[in-house]
Amino acid sequence: MFEQWKKQYHFIDDVNIITKLFLGIVLFFFVIFVHHFDFMLYITMLMLIYLLLFNGTQYKITMLFITLSMAFAILSSLFMILYGKGSHTLLHIGFINITTESLIRGLHVALRTMTISFYGILIALTSQVVMIFYSLMQHLKVKPKIAYAFMAAIRMVPIMVSSLIQLRRSLSIRYQMIDRSNYRGFKRIKHLIIPLLSQNIRKAHQLSVAMESKGFEDGPRTYYYYAPFSYKDILFIALTTGIILLAYVAAQYIPITNIGDVRLGRIG
Repeated sequence: MFEQWKKQYHFIDDVNIITKLFLGIVLFFFVIFVHHFDFMLYITMLMLIYLLLFNGTQYKITMLFITLSMAFAILSSLFMILYGKGSHTLLHIGFINITTESLIRGLHVALRTMTISFYGILIALTSQVVMIFYSLMQHLKVKPKIAYAFMAAIRMVPIMVSSLIQLRRSLSIRYQMIDRSNYRGFKRIKHLIIPLLSQNIRKAHQLSVAMESKGFEDGPRTYYYYAPFSYKDILFIALTTGIILLAYVAAQYIPITNIGDVRLGRIG
């Protein structure tokens, strides 16, 4: 999906997308039942290292996604932190009541969100859109008409962005020659939306006609690309499982915060 920013390729790029998605679902439900703070902290740290080592994408792009995911995780935990309940008050201003218990639980939720986000970023940066749908058609028996329709829709996104950029540049030249009252407020929006919609509706219609003429139906068909399972899938599962086991051992023998069960909300 982000091939233009790729610098290196690792074995994870060849792991079947079904394996990645299945393992992501398992990881999601697993972290829900992790209540030990240090265990969750170690999982997040190791998943971040995992992402940095094997994504193979430009550093600035990777850091952009990491920063956004961390910001979202912290924002999503603020409601639990600021308005949580507990007996050990740290800060009380008006309706804001931060307690030790609410702070620990909020940070724990943020760590869960970061873990799943980092894993999701790793999948996105190491998976090709084409291979995703080919794998779904070949192994999960998704109908070709549906898979190719989604593939075509995703391919239309950069075309729409390019059309928008060209339209904005054309309008900026045109606006130099007409009165300012003709492109203020909602008029400027209409000048963008209406041509953009008409152009892309025409392109989508042309694409659908081309797909119909080339036989994109639900019947049996051959595939130019194949998305097989291999030993790399087993290696990916083993490595991800090893991260969980390593985090558990580290939390038991090298605790960072000494915070136990977050449901109890206390240290020790």
